[in-house]
Formats: sequence, C-alpha cells, structure tokens
Amino acid sequence: AGERPPIDHAIHRQRLSQRGTAGKLYSMSKPTIAALPGAAAGAGLSLALACDLRIASANAILTTAFAKVGFSGDYGGTYLLTQIVGTAKARELYMLADRIDMGEAHRLGLVTWVVPAAELEAHTRDIARRLADGPRLALGLIKDNLNRALKASFADCLDAESANLARARETEDHKEAARAFAEKSKPGFRER
Repeated sequence: AGERPPIDHAIHRQRLSQRGTAGKLYSMSKPTIAALPGAAAGAGLSLALACDLRIASANAILTTAFAKVGFSGDYGGTYLLTQIVGTAKARELYMLADRIDMGEAHRLGLVTWVVPAAELEAHTRDIARRLADGPRLALGLIKDNLNRALKASFADCLDAESANLARARETEDHKEAARAFAEKSKPGFRER
C-alpha cells in the first residue's frame, strides 16, 4: 500500500536472490539433483535447470510460464534453457510458454530420467547415494570443467581440464581408485 522501492533497489534484491539460489546450485562444487514430482513452472523450472541432474515423475509438467504472466524470466532459466535445447527451441518455450510433458522433456534433455511417481523418491536417493559414494573432489572438478565448457574457448577448456586433472591426480581419492581398480575392488572415497 506504500510507495514502491526504486527500481535499482528491486534489481539489487532480485540479483542477490538469483545468485544466492540458482547461482549457487549451478556453481557449487558438489553435484546437485532436482527431483520433480509435479509442476515445475517459471522460477521452479529455472532452479531445476540450475541443477546438474533432474529426475522427474512421469506425470510432472514443465513450463517456462513467464509470457503467460507478463514476466521476462528469472533465476538463470533463459541462459540454462538456451544451453540445453538451443536458441530456437528456448525462444519457442519462453515466448509461447506451452506445457512440456515428460516424454518431450526427456527428449529435449530437460530431465535426465523419467520414472513412475511411486519410484521418484527411491530413484533420487539411489542417484544421490551413488554421487555421495563417488570421488566427490573429482566430481567437483568435472562439474567445473563442464560449466566452463559453456562459456570458454576450446583452448581454455583444454587448459582448465589439464589443471583439474593435475589436481585430481594428487588426491588420495585418485590413489584409492587406482588401487581398487588394480585389485578389482570397490574404492572407499574420503574426499581427500
């Protein structure tokens, strides 16, 4: 009912919110998973796209939704959707804001897996456990390489991969994995 804050204040608050959520999901050194049991629309879709892996219930629905409510997009969705599906399809999905069923979402690469609704939680826990039991330091470096590939030149990616490989080679987790491989046993990673 009072005066609206200046536009610069609103922009600043929105920027902090977006960087503190989608920005952190995208850039954190740990793999992130979005489990989608139902509708993921607007910012919900954007936050899911900021995650590394997305597992959806077969009856989930995705939509950008922004055009239908007179918004332009938020939480990195325009960037992330363009990276995943390409410019032409991202424009279609944003400008028309149609609903996307899970068959199409999987075909487009918007979701990694589609599972029956009753299996969503178990499948998500299984993937999370596999990641948690894996070489977490190396997974963080892999994520860094993949994120860098979206914006850097091939030469820059080669250089970053070289640096991250050298870092990973020095970890106890790598030495443990090499030992386990030679002994044909399961490695016990400790994030060191």
